[in-house]
Amino acid sequence: MVQRPFDVARTRVTLFDALLRARTETGGKTPILEDHDRKVLSYDDIVRAAFALGGKIKAMTAPGEAVGVLLPSGVGATVVFFALQAIGRTPVMLNFTAGPANIKGACRAARVKRILTAHKFVEAGKLEPLMADLARDVTVTYLEAVREKLHLGDKLAALVKAAFPKAFRAPGNPDDPGVILFTSGSFGAPKGAMLSHANIVANVEQVAAHVAFDPDWVFFNPLPMFHCYGLTGGTLLPLLIGRKVVLYPSPLHFKEIPQLIAECGANILFATDTFAHQYARSAKGDQLKCLQFCVLGAEKVKPETRELYQRRFGVELLEGYGATEASPVIAVNQPGSQPGGANVPGTVGRLLPGIEIRLDDVPGISQGKRLMVRGPNVMRGYLLADGGVEELQDGWHDTGDVVSIDADGFVSIIGRVKRFAKIGGEMVSLNQVEGFAAAVWPEHRHAAIAMPDARKGERVILISDAPDADSAKILEWAQQNGAPEIAVPKKVLKVAEIPVLGTGKTDYVTVQKLAEEAIKLADAA
Repeated sequence: MVQRPFDVARTRVTLFDALLRARTETGGKTPILEDHDRKVLSYDDIVRAAFALGGKIKAMTAPGEAVGVLLPSGVGATVVFFALQAIGRTPVMLNFTAGPANIKGACRAARVKRILTAHKFVEAGKLEPLMADLARDVTVTYLEAVREKLHLGDKLAALVKAAFPKAFRAPGNPDDPGVILFTSGSFGAPKGAMLSHANIVANVEQVAAHVAFDPDWVFFNPLPMFHCYGLTGGTLLPLLIGRKVVLYPSPLHFKEIPQLIAECGANILFATDTFAHQYARSAKGDQLKCLQFCVLGAEKVKPETRELYQRRFGVELLEGYGATEASPVIAVNQPGSQPGGANVPGTVGRLLPGIEIRLDDVPGISQGKRLMVRGPNVMRGYLLADGGVEELQDGWHDTGDVVSIDADGFVSIIGRVKRFAKIGGEMVSLNQVEGFAAAVWPEHRHAAIAMPDARKGERVILISDAPDADSAKILEWAQQNGAPEIAVPKKVLKVAEIPVLGTGKTDYVTVQKLAEEAIKLADAA
């Protein structure tokens, strides 16, 4: 395996042309896409289906229109994505777990007039009330109805278009919007990120130049395509570099996923730490031994997860870091077995090629600096409620993360600027507080938040699903391990389950509300 150098010239194409390039380089008949239904599509199949479906969508939309996509990861969602690209429409990947208010807000910001979905998905997810609510503001189009209208003439036309795709696909500029995604909303309302074709293609090329992928390896992606990690890393990366990918509609099927990974002989798994840990615990026998390595992002990788994969399956975990605004990958560890590769646990690896950084001081925080990034993968700007775009200043994106970078270039995430509490004038990392709790109760999930305190400015509250969680045990651990006692939470709230988003990230907005309500009730009593 040889890593190809990062070539900026390869990024100057639209997403559909990048697919056509991969088709030419790999071979049109190459089986490249599969999902849980075990239906396999080749590049030729994807292009042909994109033109057939695109022809029908074209008749009901305007050039350049933003079209909502409300579908789970799978063959259907991928074909819809490229159908919109083929006809010059912009996909808006909607988070179906975000609730009606956030979805409606996303549609207003992106000027979405039509949402594409499927009866099968709506029925399986029991989303009928949501769709009825959305239908008051936008037109909801069900793909089953669209496909029923495809006749022989449409299919023959699609065959011709697939044979001469560049003559029939909509012309586009690599700097035009390629997709609109919304940030996860872990700490507040989701924000719309306008990612160009070149942004996404650049991130694919950056990752391919950073990590060598064997041509025969099979990727497995259970992450949602409304999340940038699931879209770029788990779906478009393999498709645009000629590697087969198997998509799964939900990361929450902990027993089914290890079985399917074994059945399809997957070599690369994309996941979050939370999901990966559950897959390993649910796997039977050697089901995950076919994996070469797992790429984990969106949250910190716990030592317990790393040890579990190594002990049971001999599988290496590569922790990475990104942001929707950067399409999303910014840094990732490399397999230690590959030439020049290095995997340093506790870090998110080295920066991808082509990324420029700036480290800014943060008042009150001495360990680490605020990370600013710029590069071909960084978005043009945020969508505004009036349909405009808030441009980045000189192309710099403020990640809001406090990081440190060692002499070898490995990046460590200390925490988000918002994820610090100021206690008696001293800044305390809420991520560090969660790390203390994880050390005491490694099999459980924890979330730390800050609340106002009349005497010290702020105080730290820990929410945990560990039945025996309490401050005394964390204090004892801190004293034994030389950890700062100021970071020991003075109050611990026990809950049955920590709220999470559809991507697996902790839902800190809901956690904050839970804590506020619990303390209000306690004060009233």
